[in-house]
Amino acid sequence: MKSEAPAIVASANPVIAGERAVVQPHKIPLAAKVAGTVFLAILVPIYLHTYGATNFLWFCDAALILTVAGMWLESSLIVSMCAVGILLPQCLWLVDFSINLLGFHFLNLTSYMFDRQLPIFTRGLSLFHGWLPLLLIWLLSRLGYNQRALSAWTGLAAGLVFVCYFFTPSAGTHLANPNIPININYLYGFNDQQPQHWINQNIYVILWLGVLWLAAFLPAHLALHKIFAAPQPAAVRKLPIRLL
Repeated sequence: MKSEAPAIVASANPVIAGERAVVQPHKIPLAAKVAGTVFLAILVPIYLHTYGATNFLWFCDAALILTVAGMWLESSLIVSMCAVGILLPQCLWLVDFSINLLGFHFLNLTSYMFDRQLPIFTRGLSLFHGWLPLLLIWLLSRLGYNQRALSAWTGLAAGLVFVCYFFTPSAGTHLANPNIPININYLYGFNDQQPQHWINQNIYVILWLGVLWLAAFLPAHLALHKIFAAPQPAAVRKLPIRLL
């Protein structure tokens, strides 16, 4: 009987038996990872030259970089937190851009896209605001949604807000290079010409982060959790047990 035990264990565990383990296929195609990396390799140096390093403190730019990292790592947490943070704001960006295309003005979130002083190629790179939400949805369909995304993005957003508020120019600042971003993440209101005046600025920043959490981050989290919830295992679905 003792001689049979190792055989049973070996057959149940092919790795112990020396057989080749089954390699799980990658969930994100290599072509998609390479395409995202190439795009970043083009965008980052151009943005650094045109806008400076602080431009990457924008929520959307930080999310773009993290998304590509999440693709390589195939991390549902990284991809999920980016989706929580920018899906709804990017929809607002698209609405503003579309209204500007029609010759009207809305929130002026995309006015730089129509600035003839900027090279058209540089402005074209910013169209990632339009396709990044679609990419994130596709990635979530493959990786699934991680419930920790809301807390992870909230922490990152708070960190970015802290850095922007204390170390970047406020609205109304006049810089030698007009392309250097001011009022990053709209911490001083939606008017880059001057900070908001209707409330104490310190309180405004806290309220603004709270509004973003309630109006953008939380709704996205709830929707994504419902849409991309992991299917319930069959064993769990058959929980009711007949006791009689």
